[in-house]
Amino acid sequence: MTRWLAAIAWIALAAPAAAQDSYPSKPIRIIVGYSAGGGNDIIVRVMQPELAKGLGQPVVVENRPGAQSIVAAEVVAKAPADGYTLLMGPSGPMTINPATYSKLPYHPQRDFAPISMICSFPLIVVVSSSLPVKNIQDLVAYAKANPGKSNYASSAGVFQVATELFKQKTGTSFEMIPYKGSGESIQAVIAGQVTMTIVDPAPAAGPLKAGTIRALAVTSANRHPNWPDVPTMAEAGVADMEVPVWTAFFAPARTPPAIVARLQKEVARVVHVPDVKERFAAMGLVSVGSTEEELARVVARDIEKYTAVAKAANIKND
Repeated sequence: MTRWLAAIAWIALAAPAAAQDSYPSKPIRIIVGYSAGGGNDIIVRVMQPELAKGLGQPVVVENRPGAQSIVAAEVVAKAPADGYTLLMGPSGPMTINPATYSKLPYHPQRDFAPISMICSFPLIVVVSSSLPVKNIQDLVAYAKANPGKSNYASSAGVFQVATELFKQKTGTSFEMIPYKGSGESIQAVIAGQVTMTIVDPAPAAGPLKAGTIRALAVTSANRHPNWPDVPTMAEAGVADMEVPVWTAFFAPARTPPAIVARLQKEVARVVHVPDVKERFAAMGLVSVGSTEEELARVVARDIEKYTAVAKAANIKND
C-alpha cells in the first residue's frame, strides 16, 4: 500500500513537469482587446509568424474588442494557467484601467504573470488633413472657437488620460467619442466624425504617409526619428505632457515559471529579429523584449503614476 501511494504521489508531481517539458504541444491563443487594424492587433500580427516558428505551434490571434479591453483581460485572467491563452496587454488595461475604474473583474498584478514588454512608443496627436489646423496652437484655438463641436476619438484608457491631460493643460473642451480600436479612431478622424485623436503610431503610420491625416505633436521627451518635423508637446507649448506607452504579453497567474520563461525567451528573440524590428521601427515602435521582473516593475510604477493623474483630472469610468 505504501509503495502504491508513493507511486501515485510521484505521478502527481511528475505530470506537471512533463507537461512543461512538452510545452507547447498545441496552438497558442493571443487575446487582443481591440478590433483588427488597431495598434496592438498590428503589432501581434507582425510577430505572429516568427512566434509560431520559434514555438513550433500555430499562434492564433483572437480579437475581443470593447470596454477598454476589460473583456479581453477578464477572459485571460480566468483562463487555465497553462500557457495556451495569453493577453496582449498594453498600458491601457494593465495600468490605466486600475487608475480610472473603482472596480474591475481582474487585477493586473494578482491575476496575471508578466511575460515580456514587446515594445514602447510615444502617442501622437493627429487631425484630418482637411481640417484647418496646422499645429497645436491652431487646435487649441479651434476647440475654443467651437466648444460644442470639438470632440476626440478614444479606444483605450491611455488615450483618454492623455487627452484629458491635454484638455486640462490647454483649457479646452473636447467630448470623448469611444471606438473599439485605434485604427477605427484614425478612420473617424479621416472621415471628419471627430476633431482629433491622440493615438499610438502603428495605425497612424500609413495614413500619415498617405497624407490623409496630419501629425501635430508627439508625447515623448524627444522628437521621433520617423517624424522629425513633428514637435514634442513641450516644443508645441504644452508642458508636462510626456506619456510613454508600451505593450506586453501576460499569462494567467500561476502559469508555471518554466512556461513563462519559455515564452519570455521567445518574445525577446522575436522582437529583435531584423524583419520584425524594422517593421516595428517603420511604425514608430521601439523593440524591447524585457524580462518578467522588469515588466512587473513597470506595471507597478505606472499604476501609481496614472492613479495620481486620474485623481487630479477626476477621471472616473465606472
